[in-house]
Amino acid sequence: MVSAKFVQLIESHAEEIAGQVLGELRRDERRRHIAALPEAELREICHRILRNLGHWLTAASEKEIERYYEERGRIRAAEGVPLHEVVYLFLLLKSRMLDFVRNQGFPHTTVEVYAAEELEHAVGRFFDSAIYHLVRGYEAALRAGETPAASPGAPSA
Repeated sequence: MVSAKFVQLIESHAEEIAGQVLGELRRDERRRHIAALPEAELREICHRILRNLGHWLTAASEKEIERYYEERGRIRAAEGVPLHEVVYLFLLLKSRMLDFVRNQGFPHTTVEVYAAEELEHAVGRFFDSAIYHLVRGYEAALRAGETPAASPGAPSA
């Protein structure tokens, strides 16, 4: 069972974690397409995961994750954001989220060590599933010609 204490810690510090992710993203010239998305949209991507982490880890079904993240993949493809940058955002968010928990001074007891390890496994499973479905949606949009590059007269990136 995932530690409610760790999940609540992440959910309550969503703004701080999102700020770290966005700051790092904005400073990285290799991620210029995704960093060019509006600040509010990037924050929403982070907040949707961070503020609802308990739901995503315990209550969300694989079908819900599939529907939501495949749609997000289609949206990013339609915006012309390279797939590797979309995946990078998710990997960066996962990494900063887990770093945040580690930097809180936990764990001290055997139970806390186990809870932190269980959180890491559950977060990993969620992100693996979300990224998989994101890529599927992105690829489906490419096959359907729903990207700027596939549209006649669209500027090339």
